[in-house]
Amino acid sequence: MTIMDLPMAPGAGAGQQEQDLVLEVRDVRVRFPMVRDWRGRVAQSAHALNGIDLRIRRGEAFGIVGESGCGKSTLAQVLMGLLPPTEGEVRRQPRGDGRPANVQIVFQDPQSSLDPRLPAWKVIVEPVVVRGRRAAPGRDSRSGRAALRACAAELAVQVGLRPETLDRYVHEFSGGQRQRIAIARALSSDPDVIVLDEPTSALDISVQAQILNLLQDLRGRHGLTYVLISHNVSVVRHLCDRVAVMYLGQIVEQGTAAAVLETPRHPYTRELLDAVPRLDRPWTDGAPAEPVELPGNRVLPAGCFFRERCPWARQGCERPQPLLCDADAPQHLFRCHVAQK
Repeated sequence: MTIMDLPMAPGAGAGQQEQDLVLEVRDVRVRFPMVRDWRGRVAQSAHALNGIDLRIRRGEAFGIVGESGCGKSTLAQVLMGLLPPTEGEVRRQPRGDGRPANVQIVFQDPQSSLDPRLPAWKVIVEPVVVRGRRAAPGRDSRSGRAALRACAAELAVQVGLRPETLDRYVHEFSGGQRQRIAIARALSSDPDVIVLDEPTSALDISVQAQILNLLQDLRGRHGLTYVLISHNVSVVRHLCDRVAVMYLGQIVEQGTAAAVLETPRHPYTRELLDAVPRLDRPWTDGAPAEPVELPGNRVLPAGCFFRERCPWARQGCERPQPLLCDADAPQHLFRCHVAQK
């Protein structure tokens, strides 16, 4: 089983935290066949995701960070249902009407993810037409077109675009405006969760701030849940409530944004944060100064995945590392027996 729907939320007596879940990822693994033998059987695979477990609550902004190649975008495709996991499952909590949670996505590059053949207003309402969830009034095609056009204009105002510009094509807008169109498009089908896959990485710094503030406003206005996938720690710090750090297809640290980004426990998280320029005192307690390339994922390392790069490696790191926590911080998880001590 790959993607399934959770049963209806139980009544009184069930934990509030369980009822607040909107997405649950259980031991998800994704492998891509790379080499086949003469019989066509898979002889070697790329291990993109290696046992991902996530519980995302309704209304929160959940950040996923890591360097390029760690599996962030693969996880985004799994959450969207675009890529079935090799093992494990993704469960979507039902909405109030009994239908499973609606998950939409905003891609990194709106220039390549939006249809260049359509005017902007048709791009915005395309999910409505495809899903057929908001039927046009009456049988007259002009009435249906007018309703869709009105829907596009309403969404354009919400994301900061002038409705009179919606007859233009995507290439006639600036990068920031194109991303606003992409956000309006994601909103058009009344989503519960929006996956934001590097939504600001292709934009100028000043435009990034505008888009992030817009996302904050829309989250409060519509009660949205965000899954922000990014390598930019500053963006995650600005937008997210909780954060998971990925390394080689595995979550190595997870907790509140304040805990993970201000008091990291896993050596890889410290190395990742040490690479971010900061005005205050950086982490200097032994983190390697020279960046090291992410190892290949065709043959996974034995034991701790980070062991060969870790300056604090010691006896015990050759064994697989479960997610651990301290008694005084049970919500802050880290995959490192040295950090627990």
